[in-house]
Amino acid sequence: MAHIVIIGGGFAGVWSAAGAALARGAADLRITLIAPNEHLVLRPRLYEPDPELAKVELGRILEPIGVEHLRATVSAIDTDRRVVVAGGAEIGYDRLVLAAGSKLVRPQSLPGAERLFDIDTLDGARRLTGLLRDREDYSAVVVGAGFTGLEAATALAARGRVLLVDRSEVVAAQLGPGPREEITAALDELGVERRLGTTVTEVGDGYAVLSDGVKVEADAVVWSVGMRASELTRQISGELDHLGRVPVDRWLRALPEVFVAGDTAAAAFDAEHTVMQSCQHATPLGKVAGYNAAADLLDVPLRAFTPGPYVTCLDLGGAGAIFARGWERRVMASGADGAAVKKRINEHIHPPVDDASKILAAADRVYLELPFFPRIS
Repeated sequence: MAHIVIIGGGFAGVWSAAGAALARGAADLRITLIAPNEHLVLRPRLYEPDPELAKVELGRILEPIGVEHLRATVSAIDTDRRVVVAGGAEIGYDRLVLAAGSKLVRPQSLPGAERLFDIDTLDGARRLTGLLRDREDYSAVVVGAGFTGLEAATALAARGRVLLVDRSEVVAAQLGPGPREEITAALDELGVERRLGTTVTEVGDGYAVLSDGVKVEADAVVWSVGMRASELTRQISGELDHLGRVPVDRWLRALPEVFVAGDTAAAAFDAEHTVMQSCQHATPLGKVAGYNAAADLLDVPLRAFTPGPYVTCLDLGGAGAIFARGWERRVMASGADGAAVKKRINEHIHPPVDDASKILAAADRVYLELPFFPRIS
């Protein structure tokens, strides 16, 4: 029996499994997803006060659609022999989908780096909320004023004093000027102090030292700087992009027997942009890659990856949220209106569970034009 192996239990891996099951139909085709944990972690929601709400049991998605879950960590991929090594055992594949995700780039030489907190993983978010739970007057330093840093800082500002630090001279440099005025106003409203053009050079017990020599109070220092694709990409290609991602074609194929999805895929969005490392792109990438892995084995037409409209939705805690469209990030809704959109998006990213027909139907809808997305007139 032909065998599809999917590496990764995040958005891209789960939707690759569903996409493969959709293409398989009633055909005799085995699908195995390899991931060490028993939950899909909804990483975009880990800034919220209760990280336990940001997970979905993998079995409730995979079992109804006939996908095996091997709880193990993949340590090696041999594309010549078409095997992966997981949990010390070799597992053969006929088609492979690499959807191993990305991880936070942690500083290697920062004194006190072991004291840093993050919201990159469920365990990381649990550690942070465990420290600050039931405290009303803590001080926190958030390093990095990008997507994750802004959501962490504005959430933490609800119950404590927050200092946001970034090497850039402007807040949200990676987001461009489009939403900057609204972001700055939200930080002012919440009392989030900013120190730009600087970074943290030391973390100690109850303090952090900035690159200008200033020592500040810090019950927690949250690191949110830099993401990089799984190191397994190096075993697929020697030509990775600046984020460590594998170049793929329009069908998300990297090698004749290997497809790549999610944060490990450098897929074209258009002539000027590649996809973002976000669930917004990981989900459709997974649906297409998994479908194509099965379709390729079954000798049926493959689906080209054709991205939907790019949107940005940034939670700003008590100041609401921002919803923007396009790569210029034109703000369409902010404040309470933006928060309503963000709430619905957070609800929407939860996959259906327990019902095979609903899971497969969702896998067949690569993109949805959601009615709660404000439209550009």
